[in-house]
Amino acid sequence: MHQSRFWVVGGEYTSCNCETIVHGTERVVGPFESRMEAERTWRTLSEDHRPQAQVRFTIAQEPPTTLSA
Repeated sequence: MHQSRFWVVGGEYTSCNCETIVHGTERVVGPFESRMEAERTWRTLSEDHRPQAQVRFTIAQEPPTTLSA
């Protein structure tokens, strides 16, 4: 069986280009077993930080792994 986990990652960046994250603002939330679960968390975090233009979050997917029984 192939299984992949999802994580919500992000924080505050030094500019709206989102290239360099401000040290100490990094957030990693997860793992989530489904993308839908990760999207719910991503949506909540994004809405909570909506007024802050330099705060961004994204969903990262781990490469699938083969689990043995």
